[in-house]
Amino acid sequence: MLVTDAVLQLFSPSRMNDDIRVVTTNRKAFHDYHILDRFEAGLELVGTEVKSLREGRANLKDAYAKMKNGELYLIGCHIGPYSHTGFSGHEPYRDRRLLLNKREIRKLDRSVTVKNHTIIPLKMYFKKGWAKVEIALAKGKRSYDKKAAIAEKDRKRALDRELSRR
Repeated sequence: MLVTDAVLQLFSPSRMNDDIRVVTTNRKAFHDYHILDRFEAGLELVGTEVKSLREGRANLKDAYAKMKNGELYLIGCHIGPYSHTGFSGHEPYRDRRLLLNKREIRKLDRSVTVKNHTIIPLKMYFKKGWAKVEIALAKGKRSYDKKAAIAEKDRKRALDRELSRR
């Protein structure tokens, strides 16, 4: 009886929804951009890229997304070579197609062309075994916006420090 309860807990719907394992995040994105809207996109990968992602060998630091022929591609994302591959691995900096609905692609394309926004990746993760990327529609910050954000963060940190002392 105990075994079946444990199995039911493992495969319960609430646990399946929370089955997300983050591979990498783009922390610099929040410093350099105002995040306007977020989307979840699938990734078109080859076998050694998936294995490399499972090892945590990815970097989103200078990555962005761009429209090509009506499709969205992730450019500048580095996925390192798989540790146990032979001579025929994958190209670390190749352009990878993002998998989105047509409606979402049209919305992103319209925002990029008309409003001059950019599309950046925020984090890469596995959800129920599938590789996903959280992308964001973003607007670049000016240097004075960055300074104001840092000052606000420092004020909040000082306030929290004072409150914790009392």
